[in-house]
Amino acid sequence: MSHAPYPVLVTDAEGVIVLRSDAAGALLPRARPGAVFTDVVPNWLCAAHDALRGPDRGADRTADRPASGAIGELSFEAHTGVRADGTVVWWLVDDTDHRLVREALHMERERTEFLAKSSNLLLSSLNLERCMGVTAQLAAEYLSDAALVIAPSRGARLPVTTCLRGESPVRSQESADPDDVPGLGEALRGFPPVPSRWIDPSVAPDWMVPEDFGPVGSIVITPLPGHGVAAGALVLLRRSSTAAFTDGEEVFARLFATRAGAAMSAARLYAEQTSITEVLMRELLPPSLHQISGVDFAGGYRPSEDHERIGGDFYDVHPAAVEGEASLVTLGDVCGKGLEAAVLTGKIRNTLHALLPLADDHQRMISLLNTALVNSHHTRFATLVLASAVREGSAVNLRLTSAGHPAPLIVRTNGAVEEAETRGTLVGAIPDAQARTASVTLAPGESCVLYTDGITEAKGGPMGGDEFGEKRLQRVLTECAGMPSEGIVERVQMLASQWVGKGRHDDMAVVVISAPRTQHLSAVNGRTRGRYTG
Repeated sequence: MSHAPYPVLVTDAEGVIVLRSDAAGALLPRARPGAVFTDVVPNWLCAAHDALRGPDRGADRTADRPASGAIGELSFEAHTGVRADGTVVWWLVDDTDHRLVREALHMERERTEFLAKSSNLLLSSLNLERCMGVTAQLAAEYLSDAALVIAPSRGARLPVTTCLRGESPVRSQESADPDDVPGLGEALRGFPPVPSRWIDPSVAPDWMVPEDFGPVGSIVITPLPGHGVAAGALVLLRRSSTAAFTDGEEVFARLFATRAGAAMSAARLYAEQTSITEVLMRELLPPSLHQISGVDFAGGYRPSEDHERIGGDFYDVHPAAVEGEASLVTLGDVCGKGLEAAVLTGKIRNTLHALLPLADDHQRMISLLNTALVNSHHTRFATLVLASAVREGSAVNLRLTSAGHPAPLIVRTNGAVEEAETRGTLVGAIPDAQARTASVTLAPGESCVLYTDGITEAKGGPMGGDEFGEKRLQRVLTECAGMPSEGIVERVQMLASQWVGKGRHDDMAVVVISAPRTQHLSAVNGRTRGRYTG
């Protein structure tokens, strides 16, 4: 028995040790023959021994499942057998390596699940502040007692998101120099992290330690890698009552930081692109129209896709440089839709703006615009209508010129709808663009409607495939006789939208020029030239 390969203990029916192996003596020095078994072995082995000495102790048997537990730093499985005379034999098998493998596997699964969950949460939003909050909250919950996510400084301030375990993230702007904290300045510049054991917790400044956190026991500071530059830094704090960070935990924190940094970098890039897009769109979007120099203007625009704000249709109203001269209205339709069409739209609008000194000569403007488009790298073309409008007495005089565009419609007070006598060649397709100008006079209450073919060619209706058509548009305008310009625009847009329903359609634009029913000259906000108002 003394040379048994495993630690072995044998007790009599009363639980007194009668034999032990040398291995058992080395492992459990107090387990000597004559000692009471339950007095000299760990609690888990005591419980297993007591469970065996029940009412069936007169029969030979073994335990169904081995007991297990720790002795010192080692882990054992305890196997047993009970003889008919009540003698109990215990032999212990070292299970430490298996336990470590099981624990490592369990930890790896937990970490994999955590990283997967983190990725899903972080990538669910392209909002930078939300990404910082999610990062801090996840880190505080799974990696530390508190976490801070610090973005690169904005001037003299550091954007900081702080989160205590079990609480919500809090954002702040800290007036602090990151280089005053060992490892923080380097992390914000994207340098490799400083090992936690090199950072003295006592150097943590007050702004870094949450209120009522208590003494800091250990700190991890790691960069949040971004696209080309660091997205920020992650700071993990543990209380002095919590075990310090291990090397493995620091490595895992860096893995998490890599995913968080990528999400934050994507969110910041999205925010920058959105800001740029907003600036560009403000220049490309059609303007809000109003009354200028006694003439009413109203406009409406709907892009081909509801999620887009710009497209290939456009309109502008350019007030006259001198009071009493005509204001210029431009409405056009670039071939195609979406962003590419919008880019050419912007070029056409800028070119027409540069040609405003020639606004009294529609043909000259169209020819110069056509030359600019034909000589450019764009392969698209556009249709266009120009309208010069000036108030004379109670009427509004118009000069209308179409360059390949649907002719404007004149809505008389009696409900009659007339098509202006203007025709022309589209611009940007052939070297010579010719157009014919028509002159029209609007009496008080009458209107001129400029529109793009996105309205007349819109398909929908009861069967879903019928075009809205010019005839239907004219019938709608007949019903709008005498209405103000804003009302006509709203009516046309509403009926066209109802016609297409949820179906696909082209860009739609409409501009209405009206002669007000009543008139007087007034100043507008004391800033603009006098104008007639209805």
